[in-house]
Amino acid sequence: MDDYRVLNRASWDERVPAHAASPDYMLERFVEDPDFLSGVVRFDVPRLGDISGLRGVHLQCHIGTDTVSLARLGARMSGLDFSTPAIEQAQGFADRLGLEVDFHQAEVYDAVEVLGAASYDLVFTGIGAIGWLPSIERWANTVAGLLKPGGRLFIREGHPMLWSLEGSKHPGLITLGYPYFETEEPMVWDEGGTYVATDVEFQHNVTHEWNHGLAEIMNALMAAGMEIIAFDEHDSVPWEALPGHMTFDPESGEWRLTEHPGRLPASYTLQARRR
Repeated sequence: MDDYRVLNRASWDERVPAHAASPDYMLERFVEDPDFLSGVVRFDVPRLGDISGLRGVHLQCHIGTDTVSLARLGARMSGLDFSTPAIEQAQGFADRLGLEVDFHQAEVYDAVEVLGAASYDLVFTGIGAIGWLPSIERWANTVAGLLKPGGRLFIREGHPMLWSLEGSKHPGLITLGYPYFETEEPMVWDEGGTYVATDVEFQHNVTHEWNHGLAEIMNALMAAGMEIIAFDEHDSVPWEALPGHMTFDPESGEWRLTEHPGRLPASYTLQARRR
């Protein structure tokens, strides 16, 4: 179990330069257009509401594109990630944009110790984050520990139903290939490549991941002293999660099942408030 941190960090560390250079992260668009936002944040602007002046932290922030987007919406943002190269890239990027965002290298479960208890009005976490964590209960306690009373969690994530599907082993078929619920043992992957366009060949390809069911996520948050205040499910995600089975929608910037997209909850947005 302890090895998951070492393996996953090596994978993410190696991919930082490729992600920063990839057109999919659109770093130059941020530089050229002071109003430009990441697709993940832009998708949820109506749900976020006015965040001007809020003290926010983005957990598992990677290279910081969502973090700086929230700062552009007026929040006073911090970012936290376990990858040192990611944090260095994110800090340099925010500085280049002239934004006062502070980034910190640490494990998610250490966030309260590193950033301070009850210090934030907003905790944000985005697509593809919590699946790298073995315990959703520990994550929920971390979120609650970071928030001031009345503070809000905002999470957009891939749906656990989506994470349980497999679309490549049988041509033309999507099958239930992986656990829906949290398991003690991780799903172990050994795959090259990454989720953005790049020609880079990677050496660190073994990762450990976990799924977390919706009830597990919500119950963990409520047990940690949070109340669910909003929950939406979506038929789209911002990457081709099931290659060969999805079609890109240029208007939303998201991918949906090509056939019968209404049959799959592909992602969700959940909001909870600390009591």
